[in-house]
Amino acid sequence: MPQRLRVALLLAWLLPVLGPTPAPAQSPAAAPAQDWPVRIVNRTGQPATALHAVRSGRTDWGGNLLNRGPLPNNAAFAMRPNAAAGCRFDVRLVLADGREALARNQDICATPRVELYTAVAAAPPGIITTPTPVPGVAQARPNAQARRVSTGTGFVVAPDRVLTNQHVVDGCDRILARTPDGRWLAAVPPAQVDRALDLSILHIPGNPGPALSFRAGPAVRRGEGVVAYGFPLSGLLSADPKLTRGEINALGGLRNDQNTYQISAEVQPGNSGGPLLDMQGHVVGVVVAKLDSRRVQNVDNVNFAVKGEAAQAFLRRAGHAFQAAQSSGADRSAADVGDIANRSTVLLRCER
Repeated sequence: MPQRLRVALLLAWLLPVLGPTPAPAQSPAAAPAQDWPVRIVNRTGQPATALHAVRSGRTDWGGNLLNRGPLPNNAAFAMRPNAAAGCRFDVRLVLADGREALARNQDICATPRVELYTAVAAAPPGIITTPTPVPGVAQARPNAQARRVSTGTGFVVAPDRVLTNQHVVDGCDRILARTPDGRWLAAVPPAQVDRALDLSILHIPGNPGPALSFRAGPAVRRGEGVVAYGFPLSGLLSADPKLTRGEINALGGLRNDQNTYQISAEVQPGNSGGPLLDMQGHVVGVVVAKLDSRRVQNVDNVNFAVKGEAAQAFLRRAGHAFQAAQSSGADRSAADVGDIANRSTVLLRCER
């Protein structure tokens, strides 16, 4: 490979490329009759002692549906809700050790199978947590006197935990997150990083938003539609997040890197660290870089994302629980996927 092309590729790789309202429930007139059972599958690794399924928007979990005893691991519970009353459900399993597994805003009309995997510490009994400010956590203020400021994107993967690229937060004296509801929250150091994957986990107290779910299966294929969501060119473009749609072009990245995808969803400086979602609204990757067409002639719109599987492995190594769900059923619109991403995606401000 010529030296100039090798340098151009390296510079492009290092270039930083750098929430929400639930999708509306179907109206009773549009909702199909639910004449088949909806199956809730326990994939947590241990029995569940309680199962709750309520329509999205309720402020309590209602009664326990397991009136015949615990739900074993890998077992399914069948229910027949009245789809005419709404298709969007929040589902919760409570495990024998007190943890809970959650799946929110599930469209049971489009996908009548909900699989729950990762469990986290339980919220107070009977309460559905919402992304509201946490008492005692003061809002931060951007430092207008900072010598250098750069921006990127991150998204919530667990309570008060935001995933982004390592290069977005490298060398920052202070990191702030602007939440979907307009609050500024400060990250608490140190960040947990994986430099090889270019990933970082930030601790941002104050409830920056609900966690997005990773895709648990099936395997991602070339040609699948994806949505990139984030804050490109902050300060030049509008302050609201941007959505770009594209496809998975290749299952390997730069120099055949098997930890990344090549994607056609166009990204710009500021997109780095943002979620790449499938058309079910599940995370399949983390936007990381673009090839610089100014340095590589006759090449345009070549972008990369760290694979969701690699990001999940990083979260496990770092000791963080996360949510995962199967992607099946009819595709959502790009607008609906954007609504899912919006409530969990934050602008990151790095001050030096």
